[in-house]
Amino acid sequence: MTLERRGVPTAVICTEPFVTSADAMANLGGVPDYPYVVVPHPLGSLTMEQLRGLAAKAAPDVLSILLAQR
Repeated sequence: MTLERRGVPTAVICTEPFVTSADAMANLGGVPDYPYVVVPHPLGSLTMEQLRGLAAKAAPDVLSILLAQR
């Protein structure tokens, strides 16, 4: 959110167990509707191929957030 306030488009990506934390941080930052992309957990055990596939699935949502006028 700090980068966004400085005019730097930013997209947050978090895994499912961290949605509550992401919502809490957005509320604390005064932006309760701050958008973010949620991906499945865990990531550490995925192969590079699996990570690329996950990134490809998340990319449209990330782009949407980055290109949004806020």
